[in-house]
Parts: sequence; C-alpha cells; structure tokens
Amino acid sequence: MAFDESSAVPEPASSPKSSAVASARIDRIFGSAQYFRLWIAQIFSSGGDWLALFAILITADRVGGGTPEASVAYVMIARFLPGLIFGSAAGVLVDRWDRKRTMVVCDIGRAATILWLPFVDFVWQLVLASLILEGFALLWAPAKESSVPNLVPREKLTAVNSLSLVAAYGTFPLAAAVSIGLASLATVIQRVSAVDFLRIDAESMAFYIDAATFIASAAIISRLALPRGPQTTSGQADGSTRVWAPEQVFQDLRDGWSYIFLNPTVRTVNVALAVGLIGGGMIVPLGPVFAEDVLHVDGGDGFRAFMVALGIGVAIGIAGLTLRQHRLHKEQVFLAAVFGAGACLFVATSMWTLVGSALLVGGLGVCAGTVYVLGITLLQENATEELRARVFAGLFTLVRSSVMLALLLGPALALFLNGLSDKFFDKEISILGFDVIIPGVRLTLWLAALIMVAAGFLTLASRSRTGGRAASS
Repeated sequence: MAFDESSAVPEPASSPKSSAVASARIDRIFGSAQYFRLWIAQIFSSGGDWLALFAILITADRVGGGTPEASVAYVMIARFLPGLIFGSAAGVLVDRWDRKRTMVVCDIGRAATILWLPFVDFVWQLVLASLILEGFALLWAPAKESSVPNLVPREKLTAVNSLSLVAAYGTFPLAAAVSIGLASLATVIQRVSAVDFLRIDAESMAFYIDAATFIASAAIISRLALPRGPQTTSGQADGSTRVWAPEQVFQDLRDGWSYIFLNPTVRTVNVALAVGLIGGGMIVPLGPVFAEDVLHVDGGDGFRAFMVALGIGVAIGIAGLTLRQHRLHKEQVFLAAVFGAGACLFVATSMWTLVGSALLVGGLGVCAGTVYVLGITLLQENATEELRARVFAGLFTLVRSSVMLALLLGPALALFLNGLSDKFFDKEISILGFDVIIPGVRLTLWLAALIMVAAGFLTLASRSRTGGRAASS
C-alpha cells in the first residue's frame, strides 16, 4: 500500500523544524531573538507606565486638597525637571556602567517605588516618587537605546526602532482600556478583608500591575546576552583600576556634547528633532482652541479627532518604513520628512473644515513618525560605542526641553498674537478675495509650522557644510 503524505501525522509544534521556522520568523521581524525579548520587556514596562500615569494623575487630584490643579502641575514638573538637569549626566553614567545591570536595577527600583504609591497621602510624597521614577527612567532609556545595535544587524535597525515606537506608544490604548476595568476589579477584591492593608482601589490596582510589569521586564533583561559597557573594564596602563574623579565626570560630559555638536549626522538629527518639536509640540496645548476658534467645532471633539489622526498617521509612517527599510536613503528621507511635517502643519491650520484639517494632521503624523524612527536609527548607526549612551541622553534632554518649551510658549504666544491680530486686523484679513480669520491660535500654529520648516533648512545647511566629512565619519 502506497504511503500518502497527506495523511501523515503532522510534526509537533515543538519539533526542531518548527522551532527553526519560528526562530527564522523572529529573526526576520525583530532582527534577533535577543532583541525580541528586549521588545517584550519594553511592552511590559511601557504598558504598565501608561497605566500608572493615569493613576498618578488621579492620585495627585485626590491628595491635592483644595488645589488639585497645582498638585497635578507639581507631579508633571517632577517628571520633566530631572531630565532637563541631569539627563546628560545619566548618559555619562550609563557609558561607564554595565548596561544590562543598569536596566535590571532601574526596573527593580521603579517597581519598589511604584509599590509605595498606594500608600501616599500627601503631594510631596507623590512628587518625590515621581522624581525617583524619572531618575531611573533617565538611566534605563539610554542604556536600552545603546544596547540595540549590539543585538540586531545594522540593516534591521530601522525596522526594530519602528517596533520600539509601537511598544512605547501602541500600548497606550490597551492601558486605557485596562484602566477602565480596574474599578470593577477593585470592587471585587475589596470584599476580601485580608487584603485591606493593600488599600485596594482602581489606582492602587494600577500601581500593583505596573510594579509587576517592571519585575517581569527585569527578569527578561537579566537573561539577555548583552556586552558590558565599553568603559566598564577600562583601567590604567599598569592594569590598576581607573579612578573616576569629579573632574573626569565633567570631562566626559564635555566629550559627549562636543561629539554631539561636531559629528555631522548626530548634530543634524538633534537639530531637526529639537527645533521641530518646538513647532510641532504646540499643537497639543493649542489643538482644542484651534478647533473652537477657527473650525467652530467643540474643542474636545476637535482635539480628539486631531489626536486620532496623528496616531493613525504615525502608524502609517512606521509601517511604510518597515516595508521599505532596505530601499531607503535614510538621511534623504529624514530630511524630506522634516520639511513634510512643517508643510502638513501649515496646510492643516490653513483649513476651514475639521475633516480637511484632521487629514493633514494625519500627514503630520506620518512625517513625525518617520523623523523619529530614522533619527534614532541614524544615531545608533553613527554614534561610537564609547559615547552612544551620552548621545542618546543628550537627545532625550533636547527633546524634553523642546516639548516643555512648546507647551509653555504655545499658549503664551497665542494670547499675545491674538491681541495684536485683534488690534490691527480685527482678526480677519482678505487674501485673493477670500476673508481669512486669523486669531492668535492660527497665527501661532502657522509660526510653529515655519519653525519646523526652518528645522529642515538648518538640517540641509548642516549636511551641505559637512557633506564630505559626513560620508567618511
């Protein structure tokens, strides 16, 4: 009787052939199994972070007494301030420490801090916890970004950085959905008197889950095959341990910032991202005002439409980069995306309907996602191993500074320009026979778009001045 291959018993899923197929698929998508594990760790910690952020803001409102708005502001300042002051110093430390150990210790430290949050009763405790959490994050982020080039081939960096962006922000809607169900879960658990000491409610549940995600992340990262930091084993010529004096710290800081400003590619990426974010970041505080004053729709509805469009646009940009990663001239696409982001914002804020404006904001999202992913990739490809953490710490410091400046400057500038427009133009001008309303918010967003275009020209000028050296560096 002939053997029928179609009737053969299928291979178990755990067979060597199946394992090889799964491993090849992981390598094709994630670059390596090691990076896949790091990505899973990031999924855990990012999802928990979003969940905890909602809970922290609610807790700030609860413990704020008669001034909940001020409590929320103090907590947000505590999340931003350490990065502005100590961000660069964190890069120096990470360049000298074992990167894997740094990430593990930071995850465990964040878990321990988060476990304290269900028991805070005063604003100062919440602010202190936020400062500690941000300190650990300042060390974890450059350690992670510096490790990626050691885990995946160079040609896979664009794809894995796209996946990293998905892990960082794609978990936001999932965390929002989970947070909705925590109140019901907390109500059930509260019936068990044995757990009263845990102060169970929706916010504490979020904190306990977040702490568990950090522990899971630490466990995963501890098993990664990561090389030690480039300076962790450095010593004197005679073999003795190198003494790390305070003056050496300042020298390392100077070396890092000198490299950031002198390396053509690193400088170009930092200028484009920092200046571009000053312009693009203004849409966050001004979006609701623009929707009401210019588009004449409910501010909340308009802002939600903008944020959805922006998120979809970022997703499309990431997908496009992933599909065409092997056929990209990264620097040219990066530059085009910087210009495109400014152009999209200008046209979006020139529209008179919500649909048209939201579509252009989606285009802004495509360009913004492209700029971010390619910027990170270019830094990973060009920064030296010895200075890589300092480069990323410097980038994150510039990004935080630019975002904070945009959040503070945008509303103030809109108020100022609104007064000028009202005084000199009655908030309306005629262009080619069309009456165009120009409240301060529209003028500010037009200016923001021009700032982003200026970032493109600065990037182009930087490339032009150092074109020959950039190719060889």
